[in-house]
Amino acid sequence: MSKPAAIGILISGRGSNMAAIYQHIQNGVVDASISIVISNKPDAKGLDFAKEHGIKTSVIEQKTFNSKEDYESEIAAQLESHGIELVVLAGYMRVLGGGFIHRFEGKIVNIHPSLLPAFKGLDAQKQALDYGVKIAGCSVHFVDTTLDGGPIIMQEAVEVLDTDTETTLSERILEKEHQLYAKAIQWVIKTKLPQWRTTCGH
Repeated sequence: MSKPAAIGILISGRGSNMAAIYQHIQNGVVDASISIVISNKPDAKGLDFAKEHGIKTSVIEQKTFNSKEDYESEIAAQLESHGIELVVLAGYMRVLGGGFIHRFEGKIVNIHPSLLPAFKGLDAQKQALDYGVKIAGCSVHFVDTTLDGGPIIMQEAVEVLDTDTETTLSERILEKEHQLYAKAIQWVIKTKLPQWRTTCGH
């Protein structure tokens, strides 16, 4: 590929998946560059990591806008101003509206701590334990207008142990997430991005 993919990452918290993606980029596993990290929370710990590693950051809070549409329009504008080719959700704790999703149609990816379509929404690990499943895991998927919907890109299974708590299961799933997300992003870059660039005239 002629140039690394320009990705923009949306976070709300510690940004552990963002940090893992950055490390995979540094190690040559992911052919991308993080052009901007945007958080909807000014105290998100992930912003500190991004700043420490020279990544441009931006804080955009919904409460400063008249509507969700205006708020997401500003996020979209900042992503577009940085030439973002793929939008990566890494612990972004808000549901994106249809206008934003259509603006980046097919170019938004998310990771969820369950084997979708099982256990959508919040507290997926608790849902898995409550249901009594023996296999949990994580899924990377394209984002559409349905909750944790959209075509699945890759999944990784994690065995549920009899001794597991929500914390221990979450930790083991997160370890898998840090590897799986990079693999899935690289797959998108290699298989989808050349076509997107041709379509966009890049």
